[in-house]
Amino acid sequence: MSENMGGENVILTGFMGTGKTTVGSLLAKNLNYEFVDTDRLIEKQCAMSIPAFFKEEGEAAFRKKETEVATKLAELNSLVISTGGGFMLNPVNAELLEKTGRIFCLVATPDEIVQRILQDSVDERPLLQVNNPKKRIIELLRQRREGYAQFPQLTTSGKTPSQIVQDIIALL
Repeated sequence: MSENMGGENVILTGFMGTGKTTVGSLLAKNLNYEFVDTDRLIEKQCAMSIPAFFKEEGEAAFRKKETEVATKLAELNSLVISTGGGFMLNPVNAELLEKTGRIFCLVATPDEIVQRILQDSVDERPLLQVNNPKKRIIELLRQRREGYAQFPQLTTSGKTPSQIVQDIIALL
């Protein structure tokens, strides 16, 4: 990763399926920044997938790993950081990254989230390994509403990734 390139980081948070990775990658290209997906970074560091990590180590160990990643990323700049859905709900992670740049919370309707996630693979979403993923999504959104509300909200429903990138650039 590039150190001290000078630019303020842009951190994207929000629930799974709201477009953080897709938008983040495109935004990084537009800003000529490096793109970092915290889940992919953890997978690389641990040499295992997030679902495998959850299964072998548990959610508490995963959340601890997220804080280790936040600590390292807080030393860098000129990054677009796409965080896992629960990453910024940890006040320590939020405080670390908030000092490095602007945070935006991407939001979408539960129906759109379900549609997007089903295009991926539910197998890659450990928290959705249930009989009724939509019901679980609504439940998790309700639990996380207050945590996500602390960050500026950007709706991704009904918008293309390019439109969302333009919205973010306008706010920067």
